[in-house]
Amino acid sequence: MFTGKMNRVIKLIICMAAVLIQTAAAEEKPQTQQLIEQMVVSYAVYGERDSRSLSELSAADAALGRKWSGIMDLWETPVTVNEVLPDNLPQDNSLCLVVLGFQLNPDGTMRDELIERLNVALTAAQKYPDAVIVCTGGGTAANDPSSTEAGKMRDWLEMHGVDHVRLIAEDRSLTTAQNAMYTFDLLTEREPQVNRIAIISSDYHIATGTLLFGAEAILRDSDIQVAGNAAWHAPSGTLSAMFQAGALIELSGDVQTAFEIYYENYDIHELPPLHTDE
Repeated sequence: MFTGKMNRVIKLIICMAAVLIQTAAAEEKPQTQQLIEQMVVSYAVYGERDSRSLSELSAADAALGRKWSGIMDLWETPVTVNEVLPDNLPQDNSLCLVVLGFQLNPDGTMRDELIERLNVALTAAQKYPDAVIVCTGGGTAANDPSSTEAGKMRDWLEMHGVDHVRLIAEDRSLTTAQNAMYTFDLLTEREPQVNRIAIISSDYHIATGTLLFGAEAILRDSDIQVAGNAAWHAPSGTLSAMFQAGALIELSGDVQTAFEIYYENYDIHELPPLHTDE
């Protein structure tokens, strides 16, 4: 009889095989994209860097190889999760507090986990009163398409005393990868002075958020750095290495493969149907 750990390994290997088969069949997918996907899925399964794929990627595109080498360095670096933000972050608006959303109830109200994240965010906002605050999360209420995670989060923080001029609602994203992409879009457009980000979420989500926001900065050649975090200690919840691989694949531009991985491995809730802005 297999142990739970063995079953998980088998599931990851099966998922990896499915991704690689699809990759091989997709003749229109560039070689560099195939190498990126092979590299991140291999790391998710085996926990070791696929040096061969990285070398081939660097040979095909030196700049892209350097970026993904940096992303792999980031993935391999342990993340310390904090209950409150550290004391050494910038005391001005070059700091941005990014509050990651959580799926709304079907009627559009916030789940308890999202409110707990907001309590952590409120403490952070009071500690750093000049920081910009981005609430990020789109429409995930099954019966209320007008409600968004970011909108509810912004309203809650304003109701609890945070000045509305500090608050930005990124209300398009459905995934953590999209949280990162769309947040960077908004900061570039509206808050170009920001060069440090602090991630606020549940504890099991911090490493993924740190990885994806850091990876997005690398891919954009941005000077923004993830400089800290604060988290609510959730009684349960995990995000697998395969989920992180899918999210990195989404950042790389292959949304279809990313969502196939999410549907196989997502640990918290079902995602809404796939849609893109294309």
